Amino acid sequence: MAVDAHGLPDDLPEAARAYAGFQGRIGRTMAGSEPWWPPRPQAGENAPNVVVVLVDDLGYSDVGCFGSEIATPHIDRLADEGVRYTDFHVTPMCSPTRAALLTGRNSHAAGVGYVAHADPGFPGHAMELADDVSTIAEVLRDNGYATLMVGKWHLCKDADATDTGSRRSWPLQRGFDRFYGILDGLTDMFHPHALYRDNTRVTPEEYPEDYYFTDDITDEAIAMLRSAKASDPSRPVFLYFAHGAVHAPLNARAEEIERHRGAYEAGWDRIRAERFRRQRELGVVADGTRLAPRNSETGDDVRPWEELSEDQKQVFARYMEVYAAVVQTVDASLGRLRSALEELGEWDDTVLLFTSDNGASREGEAQGSTQYFDVLRHYHGAGDLDGAFERDRQAIDLIGGPRSLPHYPRGWATASNTPFRLYKINTHAGGHTVPAIVSWPRRLSGVAGGIRRQYVHVTDVFPTILELTGATAAGHRHGVGLKPLAGHGFARSLEDPDAPETHREQYYEMQGHRGYYRDGWEIVTRHVPLTPFGDHEWELYDLRADPTETRDLAARYPELVAGLAARWERAAWENQVFPLNEGSGLQRARRPEREKAFARPVRLVPGTPTLERYRSLMLVYRRSFRVTVDLDFAPGDRGVLFAHGGKSGGYSMSVDGDELTYVHNHSAEMTELALGAVTAGRQRIVLDVTALEGGTHVDVRVLVRGQVRGKADALPMPMGMAMFQGIDVGVDRGSPVSWARFDAEGTFPYTGTLHSVTWTPGDPAPGTGPETLAKLREIGMAFE
Repeated sequence: MAVDAHGLPDDLPEAARAYAGFQGRIGRTMAGSEPWWPPRPQAGENAPNVVVVLVDDLGYSDVGCFGSEIATPHIDRLADEGVRYTDFHVTPMCSPTRAALLTGRNSHAAGVGYVAHADPGFPGHAMELADDVSTIAEVLRDNGYATLMVGKWHLCKDADATDTGSRRSWPLQRGFDRFYGILDGLTDMFHPHALYRDNTRVTPEEYPEDYYFTDDITDEAIAMLRSAKASDPSRPVFLYFAHGAVHAPLNARAEEIERHRGAYEAGWDRIRAERFRRQRELGVVADGTRLAPRNSETGDDVRPWEELSEDQKQVFARYMEVYAAVVQTVDASLGRLRSALEELGEWDDTVLLFTSDNGASREGEAQGSTQYFDVLRHYHGAGDLDGAFERDRQAIDLIGGPRSLPHYPRGWATASNTPFRLYKINTHAGGHTVPAIVSWPRRLSGVAGGIRRQYVHVTDVFPTILELTGATAAGHRHGVGLKPLAGHGFARSLEDPDAPETHREQYYEMQGHRGYYRDGWEIVTRHVPLTPFGDHEWELYDLRADPTETRDLAARYPELVAGLAARWERAAWENQVFPLNEGSGLQRARRPEREKAFARPVRLVPGTPTLERYRSLMLVYRRSFRVTVDLDFAPGDRGVLFAHGGKSGGYSMSVDGDELTYVHNHSAEMTELALGAVTAGRQRIVLDVTALEGGTHVDVRVLVRGQVRGKADALPMPMGMAMFQGIDVGVDRGSPVSWARFDAEGTFPYTGTLHSVTWTPGDPAPGTGPETLAKLREIGMAFE
C-alpha cells in the first residue's frame, strides 16, 4: 500500500486525512493520541450564586423595613444585613418589568410594552421576548451557571400558552435549565389553573386540601437548589423566584388571616400616616419629604375613611387583613429559601435582590371585590363593582379563603404606595417606585443596614449581575445581533453610599401615560383615555426637592418641559414605543389572523387533559356556541359531563340520581337549571347558547333528544380571564364550577359511557364583529 510522507495511505479521503491530522498529531492508538475535549462553560473563580426574588404588585411601603406595620422579619433581616435602595424604579406593569429585568433592555425594545394578554401586531407590543435581546439566564448559562426559575413567567403570548403553541418565549427557550410555575399572569393560589414543569403542562386531578401556590413554588425552588448543588457543588446557581403573590386574587389560609384581625379598623388614612412616620424614622424617605395628598383624580380618587359607612369599613378592613396575610406568606417563603441556602453552605456566597414588579394595584376600584374577575368584567364594560358590595358584605368571612378571589379597594393601594401618588399602570411615582434590597454577606457585611439613594432602574440589574459575577455577554444570539443594553451597572454603590448615579435618564410609558426622568427632573402625564395626546398633559417635578410629586413646576419652566418632552419622543422612537394606546380598546381587540384556528370546533373525549384556557375561551368568548354531549346512558350513571371554568365563573352539566342539571356561575352567583330525568340509551344533549348584544350576556337553552328541557335568559357571560380554567370532559378538575357539588362529590368523575363532548362556535355577538374593530380604529385615529 502506497503511503505519503506522513505515513497515511495515498488514497485516504480528504475528510479522513484532515481528521488524521487533528491538532497536528497522527495517532494510531489511544495511547499515542493527544485527547481533546470541546470547551464547556465555566463560571469565573469565586463567582457567587445569584437569586432574584420578584414580588407581584407589592407596594413601596408594604414591608417592615420600608415602613409597614406588617411583620416581615425575614425581609427586614435581609435589609439589616444588606442595603436598601430607596429610589429604585421598574415599569408600571408586571410583564414589561419582567422583560426589562431579564434582558437589561427597555421593555418595548424587548418586545413587551404591555401586559402579555394582547397581541396588536407591533414590535414593541409583541408580548413575547424579541429574538435580538438576550436574557440574563442565557448569559449566565453560557458562563457556566445552572439557571433555575419558579413562579410566574408572563412573557409569552397567551395564545402560545398551549400544548401546541410556540415555545420560543417560554422559560427553557430563554435560558433556564429548569422551570416550575405558571405561564399566565395570575392564578388561584389554592387551585392553580395550569401549572408547568419545564416545557410540559401539569394537570392534577385535584389539589390537596392544604395546597397553596407560594408554598409549592418554594418547595420546588429548594429542591432545585439542593439538586443542583448535589450534582456539581462547584457550579454557581442563578435562581429567578417570581412570586404570584401579592397579585390578586388575594388568597391566604384562615389562620394567617386571623393574625391580622382588627389591625385595619383605623382605615387607610391612618395606616398611611403611620407608615410615613415610620419611613422618616427609618430614613427610607429623606428629611423634608412631603406625604403626597390622598389621590383625588377622577377615577383614581379615594374617599376619606371617615366618610365610609360602618358596613364599608368592616368589609374594606377585611380585605387589608387578607392582603397583610399574603405579604407574610412572601416573607415566610424568603425565610425558607434562606434556610435552605444556609443549610447548603451557600448563603454567604449568594447575591440576592428582593424587589417588586410595579406599584400597588388599584384594580379593585373604589369598592374592592370578593371575586377578582368582577374587576375584569368591569374593565370590559360589562359590570358594576358597586353593585356587588352587598354580596361581598354577606360573604365577609369567606374573603381570602378558597371560595373567594378577592382584590382590595384602591384606598389600600394608596396606603401601600406611601408616600407616593397614584398606582400600578400610572407613570407617576406610585406606579413604578418599589422597595429593593440587595444582600451579599461575603461582600456587604461592612456596610450592612445601609441605605442607598441613587436612582436605579430595573434595566440596571442585568449589567450589575454581569459586574458581580464576572460573566461576559455575547453580542449575538442564535446568529442574530443584539440590541445594546439600556441599563447601567450600580455595583459600586453597593459598598459606597456616595457613588455617583450611573442611570441618568429614563423614559416611561404605559397605556398612554408617559414620563421622562433626567438628572433629578421629571416630566409625567396622567393620560385620560380618548383625549388628545400633547404637551398640555406634562407635569414637571424637581424630584431632588419633591420626590413625591406634590409641586408641579411646568408653568414655571416651560423650556425645560419642552426639552424633556423632546427627549421622551426620541426615546420612544428608539425603543419602538409607538403606537400609543389611546384607550379605544383596540390594543386588546386586535388579534392575529392565525388565532382564528382557536375558534374551530373541537371534539373532546373522556381522559383528555384539561383543555388550555385560551383555546377554551376562544370557543365561547363573546359569541354564540353549542355544546353537544354524545351519551350512552344507563340508570345509575352519574357524574360531571363537562365543566368549563371554575369558582370565579363558568358553566357545567352533570347527572345525579338520573337527573340532569346545568349550572351557570357568574362570580359565584349561581343559576341552576333542573332538566329532568335522563332516560336509558344513546342520545344527544345540547347546550345552545345565544350571545346577546355586546357579548356580555347570553340566553341558554338545553335540549335532550331534541326537546327543550330548560332555559334561562340574559345570564351574565363570564368575560375574558373570568373563565380562567379550561374545559374538562367527564370530570371537574381543579377549581370547581359549583362548590355545592364539589363539597358533596369532589371532582365527580362520570361513571357511565360518555362518548364525547363537542364545542361548536357560532357567530360573534351583535356589536362585536369585524365592524367593531373598524369602529375602534376610527375612534383611535381621532387622537393620532
